[in-house]
Amino acid sequence: MDKTRVKRDLQRRRRRGFYSETALVKVLKKQGYNAVRVPVSNPSRNPLPDVIARRGQHVYAFEVKNASSRAYFPKGQIEKLFGFLDQFVPLPSQYKHAVLAAHFGRRWIFREMSWKDWEESKLAKRERILKKDKGNFNLKNGGATHRLLNFAVSS
Repeated sequence: MDKTRVKRDLQRRRRRGFYSETALVKVLKKQGYNAVRVPVSNPSRNPLPDVIARRGQHVYAFEVKNASSRAYFPKGQIEKLFGFLDQFVPLPSQYKHAVLAAHFGRRWIFREMSWKDWEESKLAKRERILKKDKGNFNLKNGGATHRLLNFAVSS
């Protein structure tokens, strides 16, 4: 494959990611969160989420993917969310939330990850969110639901 094409594809993916991260910040602010995009989110080992948000005492670390039909979140990226919350947010775990955010055009699907799974090293090798899936995180009330909830938001 030619180097220019590879470079173009990488730039396109980064632009899509930037767009989705910025769109999520807007959606969160509309819902009453304080939110910022972390401009240095990168593939390094640094535990940085794509977006950080706060509402009340609760702090949220989001990993964001822009996709057409499925989004994959590798275990390493999920561990970074927990690492960030664990190292930099001095609150009990019930106030800290690691959330995967899949952006499918006008539709968002959110999945909050379990602290217990992280603490017991039971995270899956990767998480997959399909466009038809239902999320378990309700953006309006800021927490995981006991039953699965499909929450679509227009950006």
